[in-house]
Amino acid sequence: MPASGASLTPKEVMGIIRRHVFMIILLTFLGIMAGGVSWYLLLRYLPKYTAQTFIEVLPPVQQDPMSIGGATVDKNIQYDYRQSIQSLIRQQSTLGELLSRAKIQETEWFRKLGKTQSERFQEGYEELGDNLGIYAQRDGSFVVVSMTCGSSKESAIIVNELVSLFIASQGQTKVREAQNRLKMLEGQRQSIEGEIAYAEQQLDSVRQYTPGGFADFEGHQWRDTATLRLDNLEVQRDTLVLNISQLQEIIKSLRRQAEGPIKFQVENQIERDPIMITLGQQLALLESDLAGKKTKFGENHREVRRAREFIREIEAKRQLRRKEIAEQLRQSNLQNAQDQLASLLKQLEELQKMRNEAEKQKQDYNRNQALYTERRKLIDERQMTLDKVKSRIEAQKILIKDPETAKVRSVGMAPDPIKVSSPRWELYFPGGTIIGFLLGLGLAFVIELVNDIVRMPRDVSRYLHIPLLGVIPDSEEDAQVSSLDLYQVVRQGPYSILSESYRRLRTHLDLSNPQETYKVILLSSGMPGEGNTSVAVNLALSTAAVGKKVLLIDANFRRPKLRKIFAGDESTSEDLEGVEFGLSAFLTGRIEAERIVRSSGIEGLDWIDTGSMAGNPAELLGGLKMQELLKLERERYEQIIIDGPPVLLVTDAKLLGSITDGVMLVFNAGSTHRGAAGRSIRELKEVNARILGGVLFGVKSMKGGYFHEQYKTFQKYQQTVSSSV
Repeated sequence: MPASGASLTPKEVMGIIRRHVFMIILLTFLGIMAGGVSWYLLLRYLPKYTAQTFIEVLPPVQQDPMSIGGATVDKNIQYDYRQSIQSLIRQQSTLGELLSRAKIQETEWFRKLGKTQSERFQEGYEELGDNLGIYAQRDGSFVVVSMTCGSSKESAIIVNELVSLFIASQGQTKVREAQNRLKMLEGQRQSIEGEIAYAEQQLDSVRQYTPGGFADFEGHQWRDTATLRLDNLEVQRDTLVLNISQLQEIIKSLRRQAEGPIKFQVENQIERDPIMITLGQQLALLESDLAGKKTKFGENHREVRRAREFIREIEAKRQLRRKEIAEQLRQSNLQNAQDQLASLLKQLEELQKMRNEAEKQKQDYNRNQALYTERRKLIDERQMTLDKVKSRIEAQKILIKDPETAKVRSVGMAPDPIKVSSPRWELYFPGGTIIGFLLGLGLAFVIELVNDIVRMPRDVSRYLHIPLLGVIPDSEEDAQVSSLDLYQVVRQGPYSILSESYRRLRTHLDLSNPQETYKVILLSSGMPGEGNTSVAVNLALSTAAVGKKVLLIDANFRRPKLRKIFAGDESTSEDLEGVEFGLSAFLTGRIEAERIVRSSGIEGLDWIDTGSMAGNPAELLGGLKMQELLKLERERYEQIIIDGPPVLLVTDAKLLGSITDGVMLVFNAGSTHRGAAGRSIRELKEVNARILGGVLFGVKSMKGGYFHEQYKTFQKYQQTVSSSV
């Protein structure tokens, strides 16, 4: 039952290596020998030769052959291109064409691939896939091509045939690509020339249907006739509008003058009238004559009055003439102004018609000019494109004949290899060493991991999940107990490491739970012969040695052992073969409890034998009489230890575990499997037995382990104590 977190620690790994170091060294040595023998046999009977050559890969950009200098290409792009060349060489079509060549089919390498041609091709693909080496240099400009086979000459033939085949196929491919591009460019050229011819026809149509000024479409600096005429008409219209506006103001002024008083300008016109001049002259003569008559005749003379009458008549005529002339002048000026205004308005109307016609001509001109400009721009663009296409056509024609169009070229033929490429001793000897070492190391870990015996203390906590109360070493680890009774080693060998281990078990048990007292303890194991009797007796002896009163009960009716342990003790007064004084007699009600308790001859330690074999031990041990016995002995003893039967064979141990204070399980480091130990724990828990912990019995020290160093240190310590005493 693996536990979580069961990974090995570095110390445990080193312990495994130390325990199996001789096996690891042996397998490493065998690996060296195997590598050397393999190298010798392969060198003698199956040598391999590798021929190698290079393919130079030019930059992937398609340089214009008519330009000087080359374009700079990023290193990563060049490397990607070399990798693409590598893939092209490895593709099945290339390898198939290589196998189809006569030189390849004449080689011994090809003839050995199979009996039929199809078999040879099939095997040939596999052989080329395994032995043909093609890789692109990261920082260089080459693709390395190599071939490994049993013949140095044939390896060179295969490499050279592959290189020449690939370079030729690449040249043909690139030439076909250039020819296809040339054909495509020729089609573009014809299409563009057709577009230019059509645009030229449209330009001719524009020139033909544009009356006058069509030359201005070419972008000259002077202005076209339609624009000039329209501008002149605009100026004339503006002038005419201004004159009309001024004349309208004059008419308004003349109308006001015709209705109002006579102005100064009209007075001047009146004074220049001949009749007015004549009347004025007559008036002057009459006034002169009047002045003479007044002097001659006086104011009231009849001649004077007549002269004055003549003067008034002349003035009346003059005034009347003045009004007539003034009215005629003002009406004449107003009529002239109105006639002039009508003439200007008519001129404006005619001018507007001319302007509308000029604007229409201007719009037609602008539309034709836009169309002309658009077609001219289209022609210029297509002409530039045509020039570029023609240039590219010339470049493609040069590329078709250029030997560097393929972008790959050979740097030379691969020579026949002189040295053997395989096997290499510097690979086989170190490789055999590493394989042997790893095999030994792996086998050591497999042995350790496959072994599911509960061998070490960490196995108890890692796989069983119960406390480890004590570790009892194997008797072979302690020379002091070689002649002693291992059931009573605590009493017979008090300074041995086994005795000290039992005392440590007692101490751990006392300190494991200070708040509770475990008076009645059952010692059991999963299977028989795992050491629980030895642990029970020695635990009882070590507990009695500290002054406690201890009772040891043998509850294993099927294999009782306590009677054999204490049979030779001189202090035993009872006949141990008398079965009437055993546990079975009390449980069946044939004897009192006081009569079944025997003295061990050791101070503080008493014991109870099983007695005669009962037909129903499980019912007896799980009955009320057993509980009554334990209750009675609790009052008389400080510690009661029961040596019980195996958990996995009979139900006795589970029944006892349910009525005791706790159960201690004994695991034998040489025979107890993890699965059996786990099942023992589960079955005890099913009856609600309280498992105090486990005891690992018969632990052998292992190289690299903790107990190996502990045993050595304890032995030195004991020797120092003995010498000092």
